[in-house]
Amino acid sequence: MTELWLVRHGQTDWNLANIVQGHSDIPLNDTGLAQARELAEKLIGAHFDALYCSDLIRARQTAAILAESLNLEVVIEPRIREIRQGVWEGFAIPEIIKMYPEEFKRKNENPLVPAAEGAESVAEVVRRMVGVTNELHERHPGQRLLLVTHGFAIAALTCVVRGIPIQEVAGYIPDNGTPVVLSISDALQIPNF
Repeated sequence: MTELWLVRHGQTDWNLANIVQGHSDIPLNDTGLAQARELAEKLIGAHFDALYCSDLIRARQTAAILAESLNLEVVIEPRIREIRQGVWEGFAIPEIIKMYPEEFKRKNENPLVPAAEGAESVAEVVRRMVGVTNELHERHPGQRLLLVTHGFAIAALTCVVRGIPIQEVAGYIPDNGTPVVLSISDALQIPNF
């Protein structure tokens, strides 16, 4: 059994303003740095065999604080990035609704289809998260891993591991600086979309 502790990075100014980040490389704000330090304190004494992190700065900053506290090396893993949101990145939800009303409506009706130009689909996120999880499970059987990643990426993997319909993915996005613990005993299967 491989235990994954998936941590959503600390807060950014864009999180605070409800601006879509996706692959935009936005740093932590003061609250986000404090959230990472608070989590590091909570994890003191816990044993992790490895720490993997997304290549985006908000995840790297969070991981650096955790790594120092836990005396671990940070391994950058670009496949655990957030979902790419295409042309919607950099805009708040009310702006997106105003600029892309039909696309936003379509996305709400069917979250599995990418609505924004240049966006990644939920299926693409699921495939890459399942792929990297299976590799890590093979590389670290029976170990406990810390993965610093992003809300949607965590939610997608949570749905797969727990057998939750992927259409409900938005309801499983954790708060900033919050871990979600998943146990993997066998290779994960990509669900039918």
